[in-house]
Amino acid sequence: MRFQDLLAYKKSFELSMAIYELSKKFPSEEKYSLTDQIRRSSRSVSANIAEASRKIKYPKHFISKLTDSDSENAETQTWLEYSLACNYISNNDFLDLTNKSLEIGRLLNYMINNPDKFS
Repeated sequence: MRFQDLLAYKKSFELSMAIYELSKKFPSEEKYSLTDQIRRSSRSVSANIAEASRKIKYPKHFISKLTDSDSENAETQTWLEYSLACNYISNNDFLDLTNKSLEIGRLLNYMINNPDKFS
């Protein structure tokens, strides 16, 4: 199975690209802080899913990489909260991106709880 075919990967990649586009509008003084942090954490979600897919024969390693992905997803939600609090994104964008992140979290938790369905 190609990791690119996993729904969690597809949705996390789409979310990271949406965050990338929105973060282009962040102030330049945030370039090395919030902008880098939110881009890094959102990209790490899909990157960890890709890594997990290569460890599918080892369920504990597979689950470990997926929990890393879930942690990065939670971090992304935190940076979204900061982005909203600093008025860098609208409430509508915040709700949309947060809902997408929550959906990704549900997909990751399904994979974590059902690793045998992905081998």
